[in-house]
Amino acid sequence: MMKPSSRTRRVGEQIRRELADLIRAELRDPRLTLVSMTSVEVSRDLAYARIYVTSMAERAERAEQVAELNRAAPLLRRELGRRMHIRIVPKLEFRYDEVVERAARLSALIDAAVAADAVHHHDGPAADDAEESV
Repeated sequence: MMKPSSRTRRVGEQIRRELADLIRAELRDPRLTLVSMTSVEVSRDLAYARIYVTSMAERAERAEQVAELNRAAPLLRRELGRRMHIRIVPKLEFRYDEVVERAARLSALIDAAVAADAVHHHDGPAADDAEESV
């Protein structure tokens, strides 16, 4: 994937800010209150924007939230066009961002490995030397 230009980054950040406000103000769907946007990737020609979202909801409800956002995408795109002053308003595609979930899982694995290592070293040769000197 090509490195995004500063313009596409700026447009993506503006889209993220505007969508956060639009989702809260225009959609008023209580299921979407737990949704937050983690990043926005905009194509170089500004024709498409992929919006990554996370949620604290259960797995089944997450899929429903993303589906609802994708159903509302034409409305959100139209409202973005009214708020933003750009010639082309990107077509919006919402996707669930599993990065946060994976990070939490990896963090738990690292914590478990550190705890197991601490137990292993505690019962290791240093502990045996301490017992012999008693």
